[in-house]
Amino acid sequence: MKAVIPVAGIGSRLRPHTHTQPKALIPVAGKPILAHIIDSLQEAGFTEFVFIIGYLGEKIQHFVDEAYGDKITSTYVVQHVREGIAHAIWMTKEHIEGQDEIIIALGDTIFDMDMKDYFNTPFSSLGTKKVEDPRRFGVVELGEDGFINKLVEKPAIPLSNLALVGIYKIKEVDALLTSIQYLLDNNIRTKNEFQLTDALMNMIENGIKFTSYSVENWFDCGKKDALLETNAILLKKPNFTTHHNGEFVNTIIIDPVNIALGTEITNSIIGPNVSIGPKAIIKNSIIKESIIGPEAHIKNSILHDSLIGNEATLSGMSQSLNLGDSAEINFEG
Repeated sequence: MKAVIPVAGIGSRLRPHTHTQPKALIPVAGKPILAHIIDSLQEAGFTEFVFIIGYLGEKIQHFVDEAYGDKITSTYVVQHVREGIAHAIWMTKEHIEGQDEIIIALGDTIFDMDMKDYFNTPFSSLGTKKVEDPRRFGVVELGEDGFINKLVEKPAIPLSNLALVGIYKIKEVDALLTSIQYLLDNNIRTKNEFQLTDALMNMIENGIKFTSYSVENWFDCGKKDALLETNAILLKKPNFTTHHNGEFVNTIIIDPVNIALGTEITNSIIGPNVSIGPKAIIKNSIIKESIIGPEAHIKNSILHDSLIGNEATLSGMSQSLNLGDSAEINFEG
């Protein structure tokens, strides 16, 4: 079975970070979002991956090749024009047609679920979870027989609170491609894009059975606040191993935190719920509920609920910040 991971989006809600970094490579709880996804699929036995890249796609390819090397087989497909997830899947046609099954996992979402159990379900299956406001999601409606009988993308008046969370097991791969072709041929769009939800609904209308698989938790990492919340939740998980690697002088660490190798911290208080990338330098600062990127330099600052980019420099500040890569702010005069 192949895993298909669309990572071609711009990530506009995470600017300024996504001006220089693909959304999927933004770090959370010690590693990029994409690494969380690949690792969970690897643990479930996946070795073949198809990545749909676009904006800053060369960085995605470089990261995967460097981090996973010969551990997985990676294929890269470029979606030059972003026309929606269904169109993105269509771009992978030559790599997936004829397959018995595929998994599609959106590249900006971290899943907390039993992957092996999910993959062993006998029918095509869509990961779902009940949400308070389903209008922001694709929504699933179940029939009396327990199978999905309707899918609607971001309905104005939802008839269900069961939301699609971004992971899909498809057993009828060629039927999926046929349904996407139907959307493309007839220019059937929702929100001006070719939606995977619409293609799946077309499959259901053609008699293919889908079950709903309840996902314990999922984390949509598309916005700063959601990213920081995800970071805190993952750091607190019982099976998450935090690391305190680096040189800490006259410093208090309040767990849970994750501090990467080569970080230098002096005269500071770090935590709780802080992730710090490799080779960061922090002096005379208090940092909590934040993510600090690799090689960032922070001194004389008090930070909370902040996302600091790679190689950013900050001096003298008490605030909640969203500071992009290589930016520099000096409040010390």
